[in-house]
Amino acid sequence: MNGNIPDQTRADVTRLLVLWTGGNQQAMEDLLPLVYDELRKLARRYLQRERPGHTLQSTALVHEAYLRMIDQHDVSWQGRAHFFGIAAQMMRRILVDHARGRDAAKRGAGACKLTLDEDLLAPAERDINLVALDQALDTLSKLDSQQGRIVELRFFAGLSIEETAEVLKISPATVKRDWAMAKAFLSRQLKPVPSS
Repeated sequence: MNGNIPDQTRADVTRLLVLWTGGNQQAMEDLLPLVYDELRKLARRYLQRERPGHTLQSTALVHEAYLRMIDQHDVSWQGRAHFFGIAAQMMRRILVDHARGRDAAKRGAGACKLTLDEDLLAPAERDINLVALDQALDTLSKLDSQQGRIVELRFFAGLSIEETAEVLKISPATVKRDWAMAKAFLSRQLKPVPSS
């Protein structure tokens, strides 16, 4: 999520988040123009992993996530990376809700698919069901909440090792180790069961 964002813009985002946490509604309004392009990139990244012809558009996903985020009243924003981590969580929930609704409407026919990046699964296993990924991630989070959070921040929010460490207040080495373990767990959970 670092991209080519000027340091001043990063500082402005953090300052506005602190003000927003303090109840300043104007700060919330001033924040959107500063984060909108990054939120759109995040949404596009999510939707590129989806099956072709997905009915959600990146603009709609950004707006829905932002609306859900401004409804969060008890969040103590820790900074820009934390904000985008929460945004990624919201987008994941929206897409999973959308997939579940679509699956329910079709009774499982043509279940929503998500294409995972090459780092998470072997190339032959890249296309998986989004609802299955969500369930596997929930299982991982119950076993190790930190690893679940790392997957959300690294895979879904696109945060770097360093940004993830900053959000979770752990060392980059711990993030790397837990990221490797989480990828191995999810790979095992999402492997298709051979039919006999």
